[in-house]
Amino acid sequence: MCSKITYRTGTGTFITGRGMDWNDLAANTELWVFPAGMQRDGGVGSSPVGWTSRFGSVVASFYGSASSDGMNTAGLVANILYLAESEYGEPSAGGRETISVGAWAQYYLDNFATVAEAVQATRDDPFSIVGPVLPNGRVALVHLSLSDSSGDCAVIEYLDGHPVIHHGPEYRVMTNSPVYDQQLALNAYWDLIGGHKMLPGTLSAADRFVRLSYNLKSSPEYEDRTMAVASVFSQMRAIGMPLGMEDPDHPPNVSTLWRAIADHDARRYYFESTVKPSVMWVDLDEVDLASGAQAMAVDVSRDGLAGEVSAEFRPREPFTFLA
Repeated sequence: MCSKITYRTGTGTFITGRGMDWNDLAANTELWVFPAGMQRDGGVGSSPVGWTSRFGSVVASFYGSASSDGMNTAGLVANILYLAESEYGEPSAGGRETISVGAWAQYYLDNFATVAEAVQATRDDPFSIVGPVLPNGRVALVHLSLSDSSGDCAVIEYLDGHPVIHHGPEYRVMTNSPVYDQQLALNAYWDLIGGHKMLPGTLSAADRFVRLSYNLKSSPEYEDRTMAVASVFSQMRAIGMPLGMEDPDHPPNVSTLWRAIADHDARRYYFESTVKPSVMWVDLDEVDLASGAQAMAVDVSRDGLAGEVSAEFRPREPFTFLA
């Protein structure tokens, strides 16, 4: 399930793309805009972490109760991807506050302008993550990618109850299992072989990681913004799983339901559904994300949505995080 890259353009800006692979068309994704100044909490446990959002954001929801992807007004992007090896530990271990996995990405989007700020806060191991069972029967086991307008990146995995962090601009590719250390080792092996000679072609996350890495480093760094965005879309489409396909022996290998592309510098968030094929986007400067503004949403399954869709958002009560 899921793939992510961060692409460098020819003008030195960055674009992050991800695909969402999942086996449940009822995952009910919508696009939301959340203003600064919102009072938030982690949504679970007797002592959930609390905060007031510093930044506004646009996010893609999941099952109407999780922020699975998004970008904030500072250009920070957060992507949630499946990781079967995740071990969050016991809730409230060591007296820490708790946060639902559905709120994890939103916590970073609300609070931090850069990857470096987010990583520094995470190194303090500030909370326990709680991963509930999803409506499709799977436990919400995930890891998280962060990227910002400078090209800085981080991958955060919870193993043995604590965060393991890979931080640096070199960590621009992410898929799923195995854990990130092992993904890097496997990719190093294929780098020695050389992708122009042979690339692994199975549906596995490890093979997708290798192909994404090769494609990313082989792609031209376009100066034209339209071509740069198109390059990221093409790379995410090339790694996607066709609708209806599923590997029963490896449940994470399932159909791609949607793709999201975040242009950090332009503060533009693109979204493409594979079920309602069209490309829409939100310019963050076209929506009111100031403190005191209303949360708003748009249903991406509607017919006819394409182009810049900020005028299509309508006020809504913010969703409650997975518990």
